[in-house]
Amino acid sequence: MKVSKKLAELRKSENLSTDDLVFFNKIANTIRTLSMDAVQKANSGHPGMPMGMADAATVLWTRHLKFNPEDPNWPDRDRFVLSAGHGSMLLYSLLHLTGFDLPLSQLKSFRQWESKTPGHPEYGHTPGVETTTGPLGQGISNAVGFAIAAKHLAQAYNKSGSKIVDHYTFVIASDGDIMEGVSHESCALAGHLGLGKLIVLYDDNHISIDGPTTLAFSEDVLSRFEAYRWHTQAVDGHDMQAVDRAITEAKAEERYPSIIRCTTTIGFGSPNLANTAKVHGSPLGVDEVRLSKKELQWPENEDFLIPEDVLAFMRGSITVGRKLQLQWQQKLSDYKNKYPELGRQFENSIKGILPEKWDVDLPTFPADSAIATRSASGKVLDSISPKIPQLIGGSADLTPSNNTLPQNENPITRDDFSGRYIHFGVREHGMGAILSGLAIHGGFIAYGGTFLVFSDYMRGSIRLAALMSAKVIYVFTHDSIGLGEDGPTHQPIEHLAALRAIPNLVVIRPADATETVEAWKAALTMVNGPVALMLTRQKLPVLNRKVMNLASSENALKGGYVLCEDDFPQSILIASGSEVHIALKAKELLNLEGIKCRLVSMPSFELFENQPEEYKMSVLPGTIPARAAIEAGVKLSWYKYVGDYGEIVGIERFGASAPYQDIYEGFHVTPKAMVEAVKRSIENANNHPAN
Repeated sequence: MKVSKKLAELRKSENLSTDDLVFFNKIANTIRTLSMDAVQKANSGHPGMPMGMADAATVLWTRHLKFNPEDPNWPDRDRFVLSAGHGSMLLYSLLHLTGFDLPLSQLKSFRQWESKTPGHPEYGHTPGVETTTGPLGQGISNAVGFAIAAKHLAQAYNKSGSKIVDHYTFVIASDGDIMEGVSHESCALAGHLGLGKLIVLYDDNHISIDGPTTLAFSEDVLSRFEAYRWHTQAVDGHDMQAVDRAITEAKAEERYPSIIRCTTTIGFGSPNLANTAKVHGSPLGVDEVRLSKKELQWPENEDFLIPEDVLAFMRGSITVGRKLQLQWQQKLSDYKNKYPELGRQFENSIKGILPEKWDVDLPTFPADSAIATRSASGKVLDSISPKIPQLIGGSADLTPSNNTLPQNENPITRDDFSGRYIHFGVREHGMGAILSGLAIHGGFIAYGGTFLVFSDYMRGSIRLAALMSAKVIYVFTHDSIGLGEDGPTHQPIEHLAALRAIPNLVVIRPADATETVEAWKAALTMVNGPVALMLTRQKLPVLNRKVMNLASSENALKGGYVLCEDDFPQSILIASGSEVHIALKAKELLNLEGIKCRLVSMPSFELFENQPEEYKMSVLPGTIPARAAIEAGVKLSWYKYVGDYGEIVGIERFGASAPYQDIYEGFHVTPKAMVEAVKRSIENANNHPAN
């Protein structure tokens, strides 16, 4: 019998026979020995978890997981998330064995420079890796985003007899994943929303880096998940028949997400280190590797051994996966014939193609009116949401403040996933990780709102979104001391600088409503990473660009541009967001004293840095060394733009509780302070011998 046929039949059989179990044990031992060999060769890594979970992973990948190694991005594949990313060799072994583009040489290059097998799995770097994991709790939380995406797409597109979205999200999670706070947030929401096609295999091996988990962990995990409204089971993780039956039962329970506690022995097979913290994050050592192979009845002196029958059987996944995908493609073709408009919309969403004319009739705002940029952002969402079916978002219990719920849009509920708005509850960190899952699942542009100061809670998720180039839009409102009376606990001071420090995250702080429209344009057309919009609570004047002879707001797409200038300027004023208006007033005062200026609006450092050098020099020419920047936050970000003689008007302490106008005055973030800074900068430049 061909191995592909044997694998296909094995996937359909109700139970595993004794012979099946013997052979599956051989597959699991192949995974164990590959993992210990790769970690030993690198002299770095985490062998214990792959050795412990090899049995459960073998059952999942051979009996249940739907995938095609020839096309890792097949839209209706099951998603597999190794949330316990430290055990990356478990995943790399499976990817190699099943025929993904990950040759054995890459396993031998584990954790080495430019290899496809980094220490923790990285999305977009290794074929078959669905999300970047390692920071614990993130993967399982991304998986909640995957499951929301799948459930929404199924309700939006599936028709009777035409089920084009029908896949599961499987997770292997560790004790550490279950401990991390972000998993509490996301898993509670998963239960609330009834994400029945989310199945977690919890590797309960009772060991963490410090030692036994009992040092700090004594809760009843399954009772906690029952309280979250999850379906729960407990099995011996080394009993493949039991694991198989538990997964089958979990798949049948579509009303609730499922967690299966798999009690395992970390470092299974190691005679001296199994069930100890020593096998968690360190190589076994040459002698212990040899002894472990002997314990597993494996050739002791052969490294990276893959038995021919194991490889042939596992490579049958290619034929099985190809057939599954072809069947789905025929189903999709039939669907498009029956529902051509929905079919086109589905394919464009999966490919990330924005609909035609999505940007027609974007809102305009009367000059000299006053509107908070958070409100202007809400008007943009009202305009684009009906035109962009893949746009999905929500707020961490600040919907009225963030202005993130578009008109005529319905929230997602447990029983109705047709809406495109998610009430995340007070769960910023969970929201951030779920947004990443929505974005990288495919089919969605995800956005989420909260106050800028609470970006601290979700920084880990934002960093990983940037690392993965996930198309997430963060709507951060109440962006400065301008929020007023709520005081220093709610007033962001260091947050702009902190977010600007994250590579591949574009931060945009628009100066008025018209720049806010451009900020959304930039966010929606960005293809290689997340965008953070910084929006005001307080109303800002809509700049009368025609009467004031100001440059078009479309220039905001360049990140920084000359808003206005005098002939032969002596100095450059630079500002972002609400402080552009202060800089404009300062320019008026300077002009009254005969000091000529150029004013630069700088909504986004990152967009500006992506411009050609010639353009950047035209905005900030070295021939004008006298410069002053103003922003209601720490000064750290601005030194590279003000140069050697520049001055910065900012805030180097926490905020205060008062009406926002009083706070600006009290902290000297004012036109007068800007005027004084410009004068000092001119004096600094003039007094330097080189000038």
